[in-house]
Amino acid sequence: MTTTAQPAQQYRVIGTRPIRHDGVDKVTGAARYGADINLPGMLYAKVLRSPHSHARIRSIDTSKAEAMPGVVAVSTSADFPIIEDRMLDFAEVQGNARMIAENMLAKDKALYVGHAVAAVCATSVHIAEEALKLVEVDYEALPTVLTWRDAMALDSDGNTATLLHDDMTTYFRVERFSRGDDTGVKSNVAGHIQHKVGDVEQGFAEADIVIEREFETQTVHQGYIEPHVSTAMWSADGRVTVWTSTQGLFNIRAQTAAILGIPESQVKVIPMEIGGGFGAKAIAYLDPVAAVLSRKTGKPVKVAMDRHEVFVGSGPTSATFMRCKMGVKNDGTMVAGQLYMVYEAGAYPGSPVGGGALTGFGPYKMDHMLVDGLDVVCNKQKVQAYRAPGQPQAAFAVEAVVDELAELVGKDPIELRLQNAVQEGDRMPNGVPHRIFGCREMEEAMVNCDHNQTPLTGPNQGRGIAVGFRWQAGQASSATINVNANGTLNLITGSVDIGGTRTAVAMQVAETLGIDVDQIAPTVVDTDTVGWTATTGGSRIAFDTGLAAIAAAEDLRNQMARRCAMIWEVDAESVEFADGVFTCASTEERMSIAEVANRMMRTGGPLTASASATSTGVGPVFAGNIIDVAVDPETGKVDIIRCTAFIDSGTSVHPSYVEGQMQGGTVQGLGWALSEDYTYADDGRMLNSSFLDYRMPTALDLPMIDTVVVEVPNPRHPYGLRGVGEAPIIPPLAALHNAIYHATGVRVNKLPLSPTAVLEALQETDED
Repeated sequence: MTTTAQPAQQYRVIGTRPIRHDGVDKVTGAARYGADINLPGMLYAKVLRSPHSHARIRSIDTSKAEAMPGVVAVSTSADFPIIEDRMLDFAEVQGNARMIAENMLAKDKALYVGHAVAAVCATSVHIAEEALKLVEVDYEALPTVLTWRDAMALDSDGNTATLLHDDMTTYFRVERFSRGDDTGVKSNVAGHIQHKVGDVEQGFAEADIVIEREFETQTVHQGYIEPHVSTAMWSADGRVTVWTSTQGLFNIRAQTAAILGIPESQVKVIPMEIGGGFGAKAIAYLDPVAAVLSRKTGKPVKVAMDRHEVFVGSGPTSATFMRCKMGVKNDGTMVAGQLYMVYEAGAYPGSPVGGGALTGFGPYKMDHMLVDGLDVVCNKQKVQAYRAPGQPQAAFAVEAVVDELAELVGKDPIELRLQNAVQEGDRMPNGVPHRIFGCREMEEAMVNCDHNQTPLTGPNQGRGIAVGFRWQAGQASSATINVNANGTLNLITGSVDIGGTRTAVAMQVAETLGIDVDQIAPTVVDTDTVGWTATTGGSRIAFDTGLAAIAAAEDLRNQMARRCAMIWEVDAESVEFADGVFTCASTEERMSIAEVANRMMRTGGPLTASASATSTGVGPVFAGNIIDVAVDPETGKVDIIRCTAFIDSGTSVHPSYVEGQMQGGTVQGLGWALSEDYTYADDGRMLNSSFLDYRMPTALDLPMIDTVVVEVPNPRHPYGLRGVGEAPIIPPLAALHNAIYHATGVRVNKLPLSPTAVLEALQETDED
């Protein structure tokens, strides 16, 4: 169901629910994914991975593997010429090209169990797998630094007990105007970000009620179905072509070129259809490896991960520790908030702690805020982005404390949030004023919805609510439109389609040109065919690539108007356009887009338009959940009996896609909260590296998820769009935590909220 908070402008195409353009190919199996690439003479590669969580690599002997029949080439980090710390576009997770290369094939140290150290290519996958056993690596085992606590542990002299990177020091950055400084102290704390508004100690002194709580979340995986896969062909002319599963073709081009030491112009990346990514497929794991092996062999080389390799050799999101302190007046007015956050980055710097630091207190107006976020390396997989990177963890801590404060001041949890809801002009934790968005409107929708108005009736049941704020920036995109003689259009972009963005962008073109969306054929193309386009991530594609496509459509419309003026022998300024038809008042002439297209070869030749657009800033997004649970006091098992997701979407281009993103994000958040985590042995081995043991929710674990869409148009976009792909995963963790508390009277401040964790908390309460 869709609720409109304020009257939305009515559009011809935007707001309708057409069938997605790629739907038939995907349901019939015709769509081609990375694993579907098969080239003449193709070789197959497999990757050798470290059995140690922390070890110095003394030597790697590949001679026995190279001598095995069927083996054609072997590669190690020595084949990567990169030596500089070249910064690349990493969207929401920091990094540089040298560290990407070292994560791809370890150089001096193996830093987690599963860290790639060598690759073998052969005439078959099975031969390559057998040859891996013949690669001899001489390791010097070092102490395991498995968690942030281990990483921050000090020796008797006050120094970091065990360093992962011998020369790494802490980089301190104070938002919003300071560049930051290197502390010069060797540490596993790679970065410290701080946001400050007002004087937090003064704020706590002014508060009537102050509480402080600690929270933990574990390492979790994005859960995409398609494993990483890449095929590369290094041609005799020095050009490299890569077919890959990625969210960012230009990112992969930049990373591959930097690591291989060749110009980007020599690398062509062809993105295949993608079987999920959720932020984790913006990084290269296999592409330069396949390219190096292709250069050595002169043949195309395919390398694919199996499911175990995806878990142990690619990037999940951070485990975290958070301490949240908040103060309120007796009437519920929030005065001060302090948030201390430690995010595990894994083997190399670059956790999404910045996202959590900016957004944790985002939903609330407070005069005094202090947020400290630490980026800490440890002997786990290098983390990558996961849908609203870093923000679900921060909201888990803040929203649980807000729920407790509501109880202490005697207010309904939603009413307390409404009382302190931010509005345009209020300050974010970094001091930047909020833009227009529907925080208050969405919370009012939560108050008035049927779910909130329906009381719980069963035993051991509880209702939890939470909200989540996400600030979204944006990047650049490009688009090209080519006109066919029958008036249909080919729309070309470089934005990999994960959630229906081909259709969402095409709908904006259709709206601009006054035609039906089925007259447009949208295509995602390679890096040689379209202008530079940033990664599909940050909930930016419908917005940013939409801006580029709208600009191209407007250019095309102007070109067609000039053609009409030439045909009618009038000034171009006298030609008007509405609903897909060009008119001239003085001559009463009319011509549709199809009619102009039919005559284009006689009036100046092909009609085509290209545009690149730098984002005007996707802006803030606000989401919420109301969740009802029943908890079995004998086993601790939690059943979700009702769930409603809310969002301020701005203008919904395709309401079905908005609702689908809300439901999908909510499901991932529920799994994160209830059952998902990486289980490690003390030596750093992952013990649950399959979908049988890594427990993601299925349809049997979930109710139907209702959706309420509030539309507060975004003034930064011609049609009022916002991004909707990520915000829905932010509130479910806290909403479920709060629901369990209201069902049991027990707060479990460490995820996952498994039956064992809930039962232990209940038993501890009984003992007290």
